[in-house]
Amino acid sequence: MPGSVGIRHTLLALCVLSFLFVGCTQNAPATNVTGPVAKTVPHQNAWGIYALDLATGDVELLYSPPNEIYASALRLNGQGDRLVFAQKVGGTSEENVEIFTIGADGNDLHQVTNNSFWDLYPTWSPDSSRIAFLSKRDTDLDIYVIGADGSNEHELYDSGSNDADVDWAGNRIVFTSGFAIWEITDDGTQPTQVTNPADAGQWGTANLPIGDYDPRLSPDATKIVFERLEDPDTTHGSYDIFTINFDGTGERRLTDTGYAQGLASWSHSGDKIVYMVAATGDQGKYDIYMMNTDGTDNKDVTPGYFPPGFLCHSPAFSKDDSKIFFIGQWWE
Repeated sequence: MPGSVGIRHTLLALCVLSFLFVGCTQNAPATNVTGPVAKTVPHQNAWGIYALDLATGDVELLYSPPNEIYASALRLNGQGDRLVFAQKVGGTSEENVEIFTIGADGNDLHQVTNNSFWDLYPTWSPDSSRIAFLSKRDTDLDIYVIGADGSNEHELYDSGSNDADVDWAGNRIVFTSGFAIWEITDDGTQPTQVTNPADAGQWGTANLPIGDYDPRLSPDATKIVFERLEDPDTTHGSYDIFTINFDGTGERRLTDTGYAQGLASWSHSGDKIVYMVAATGDQGKYDIYMMNTDGTDNKDVTPGYFPPGFLCHSPAFSKDDSKIFFIGQWWE
């Protein structure tokens, strides 16, 4: 389910169906007639980065490492040709999580960070020259910035407590702190609280308390989409999707389902939002949903041939909004 440090989930296995029909007549040579081939999800390792074509429902596996890809953030750069994400390398502990980029075609993998700290939740600068990310260098997570080529790594902002869920558009960076959404300018100054959820920080049985998480700025940096955990006394937490103006006005509810849902992202046209539904009640789902930015036409766009053992995380639109990139996870 959505959270301020990321989501870790696991699942089942892939079935591949194929059909071959052979026809013959008594007066003619036997003829092989190939029937329709069922669509399948490509599968190499337990984790992968995928691209889903919204028009055809076809899915392509772009990258599948032997180690875990962190499921909380997958972002496309402004040019639309590179993705940034975090994955474990050289070990299985939090300190082995590093920032990587890869071409949107699945080629040209590049490791950006290389240290003994927990680095996660990366996001691009608008010009794609820099990457903001979270890093645990002391007792909590703070916001760091590094060049896309791995140069000039430095701390950008430390609120004094745990900072999480960073995003960047225009000259604004938004993040979660104290179970609310905050923003700073991209030089790390002028911290401003944007949301003020009722009962923020109140714990229940879910793994996070009441609060607002995972903010994403619209392409023009005027609005923020985020999820709010409203009921912590459920197995996975009951969340809904909201938008708000960057100055804290105009808060608007987009969903009222109470699913475990979030990690929403804007289309580049600015008129659609894609997000993940991790669970409905106690039932795991991990499907990709899409809706208009006013909450209308909300629907599950996960193809029906995706097997129940295949999790979809952190969806993000391609540059022309025709595809959705996402992190896939298999239970093996």
